[in-house]
Amino acid sequence: MMELELMQLPEQNEIMQSYYNDKSFIHTYFDYENEASSFPERLEELKQRAFNRKGIAQVIRSFMEPFGLSESAVRHLEELADDAVTVVGGQQAGILTGPLYSIHKAITVLLLARQQRSVLDVPVVPIFWVAGEDHDLNEINHVYTETEGRLTKEQIQDQFVLKLMASEAVYDQQEMTIFVKDVFKKFGETSYTGELLAEVLHAVEIEQTFTGFFVRLMNGLFAEEGLLFIDSAYEPLRKLESDYFHMLITKSEAIAAAVSDKERQFALEGFGIPVEAQTDAAHLFYVHSTGRVLLSREDGYFVNESVGIRFTEAELLTIAKEEPWLLSNNVTTRPLMQDLVFPVLAFVGGPGEIAYWALLKEAFHLLEMKMPIIVPRMSLTLVSRRVQKALKEKSFTVADVMAGSVPQAREAFLETIRDDQFETDVNEVQKMLVDEYEKIGNRIGMEEKMLQELLKKNLQFHSLQFDYLRRKAEEVSLHKHEATLRTFNLMEAELLPNGALQERIYTPYMYLNHHGPTLIQDLLQLPLELDGTHKVVFL
Repeated sequence: MMELELMQLPEQNEIMQSYYNDKSFIHTYFDYENEASSFPERLEELKQRAFNRKGIAQVIRSFMEPFGLSESAVRHLEELADDAVTVVGGQQAGILTGPLYSIHKAITVLLLARQQRSVLDVPVVPIFWVAGEDHDLNEINHVYTETEGRLTKEQIQDQFVLKLMASEAVYDQQEMTIFVKDVFKKFGETSYTGELLAEVLHAVEIEQTFTGFFVRLMNGLFAEEGLLFIDSAYEPLRKLESDYFHMLITKSEAIAAAVSDKERQFALEGFGIPVEAQTDAAHLFYVHSTGRVLLSREDGYFVNESVGIRFTEAELLTIAKEEPWLLSNNVTTRPLMQDLVFPVLAFVGGPGEIAYWALLKEAFHLLEMKMPIIVPRMSLTLVSRRVQKALKEKSFTVADVMAGSVPQAREAFLETIRDDQFETDVNEVQKMLVDEYEKIGNRIGMEEKMLQELLKKNLQFHSLQFDYLRRKAEEVSLHKHEATLRTFNLMEAELLPNGALQERIYTPYMYLNHHGPTLIQDLLQLPLELDGTHKVVFL
């Protein structure tokens, strides 16, 4: 039986601190506050706008059919084709679904859609937008495992030279199979491992790209909830976006100026430079034979000098009309495109996403629409049973670990097991030896240079032996207390790995392997509130 605790983590991120607490910040950078009264207001705004509902519902249906459509997904598609609004969140297509926050984001999308469906009494459909057009494969080609309190980065060995989009990067199935089996071996064998591994290997075999692999696993985890998926690089979606690309091209100069101005203001107020916006940016990629390349504006042309591309605006508009799949959004235009395609009631984002969305208010207005309500994704930490046991054994709380108390406690424990008398005795013997060598050196005299050098080297050898003795004594002591030290390491490695929140490091399959395949459904049954608190779930 899962138990839930709420805790308030110290907010290190100034942007999120301002988002939660500073209304002037909200009104400067966003159109709506994240509060109950904003949702009916946003709903009324969406009613005034036209959307190609049937078109987007059909695109999602065709995208999802190969992965399997549950009854609830079909019902959501029918509602989307009619008059539903949406809650949207998205993520890159990581291996084994990427870090846990991909799951947390999907859970937030589902819970918010469910909540607003009840409050507004209108169909609200959950959408997961997969950023398959992203080409930084180094961000998604690895997972982390934990063995006896030690963290290891496991990386797929496929080499991709071109800037291929995740939706086009074909992995080596044999390499991926070996990789997945090795990762599961690190998870350890449980009663759930066989079935879970078989499902993942089946997905490896059926799919070919990182995006396909990601969506098949995510759809399997969330199918019964009716979560809808769409890949931003899906060609039929690009065709549907053709007219919207036209808008982004013709207004690219104004959008670039608006975003650049906003980022300048953002930086002056001490919030940093999230996207490093340039006034000559086109904020669009072109899918070239060498990969996905960013366009900028120069003397009325859309260019990428590194690959020798130069389009007039008329030529780029022709591409948007006739070959829209050759165009791709960047971090600035993706939110705009998303809002043009979907009737977005609310967008669910993490701290990094909210930082760059904060620059887009005027860009949205240029396209005669308001930003959707921005809802921060839920943040959770899962506490396995073995860590619960370790916490109890050491009289620690999760909050203690999160506050960084483990290193201090570990050091205090090491102090208690350190044999100071042994160290004193070794130091005394070493000092006596140094003194005796000094006497010998004085008897020899400085004129016997060869003997003096030999004496010096001999003493250095003894010094190394004393260091070796100290190390071995420490190893014996540590080995003797290995179980206790492993307990400290385990608490830290699972709850605050590499000093970061667990959700940013581990794949959910590490927890599915121990808790079982009902993990997602069990989490969704908890009384999870979108209140900004950090959720600690005891499995």
